[in-house]
Amino acid sequence: MPTLESVYRFLLTPRWLALHVVVLLVIPAFVLLGQWQFGRFTERSTSSDQITRNLATAPVSVEELTSPGGTVSVQDKYRPVTVGGRYDADAQLLVRRRTQNKVVGFYVLTPLISPNGTGVLVNRGWVKAGATADALPEVPAPSSGEVTVTGRLRPTETEETSGIRDRAGLPTGQVLLINTETIGSRLPYRLLGGYVELTGQSPAATAAPEPVPAPDVGGGGGLNLAYGVQWWLFIGVAIGGWALLIRREAADLRAAATTGGPEPGEPAEFPDGPEQPAPAERAGT
Repeated sequence: MPTLESVYRFLLTPRWLALHVVVLLVIPAFVLLGQWQFGRFTERSTSSDQITRNLATAPVSVEELTSPGGTVSVQDKYRPVTVGGRYDADAQLLVRRRTQNKVVGFYVLTPLISPNGTGVLVNRGWVKAGATADALPEVPAPSSGEVTVTGRLRPTETEETSGIRDRAGLPTGQVLLINTETIGSRLPYRLLGGYVELTGQSPAATAAPEPVPAPDVGGGGGLNLAYGVQWWLFIGVAIGGWALLIRREAADLRAAATTGGPEPGEPAEFPDGPEQPAPAERAGT
């Protein structure tokens, strides 16, 4: 009768020791991956809720949320704001590599100068790129005279926050980032921190770029939650599979010991058959 010790002695063989190490490494890795996904779920859910609340608030004067040379707080991102003044058409810029409706084009960025002499960058919307990389797109001119703009307040863009790598040598009047500090250094007036993504204008423009759509808040990190649960389910799969392999190996060893057959992995041994007569004997000689 095989003993427990003899049956499970295979667990100390090199092959099984390697499997134990793999399982012991996989489990904490899956735990950490699940925790990371749950953290991303919390972060995105909080951000999604904040943006949804901000979009639903009533517009306020842009100067209540930002100031010349200042910044836009994360809590005020996408807050509806209003600002009045005149467009500075001579300082208009095109923001490269901006995709809308799966088409690459430009954002049209035009400073709006308030009666107090400060300016704010207004993203008037999106235009399709020209026929070639060097061709300028068709851009509707900004309204002349006094206008009141309503839009979503956005923080200034940087390489870290946008994922866009800035570079020099662009065509005149084009930029890659809507960076208030960099753009403001070229202007004779001070800019408010951040910029305004236009959603409405009074009086309305006769022709205007295509409006930038409202942000898609998505499922608030629902995919991250699903991935987190998935990683932790993999822990159970790893442990269950490991235990199943052990049970199967032990069962095979018990069966082999009971029947006297070879142990798993060992070649079968066949007893010698009946002694065969020599060729001469079979021939009757």
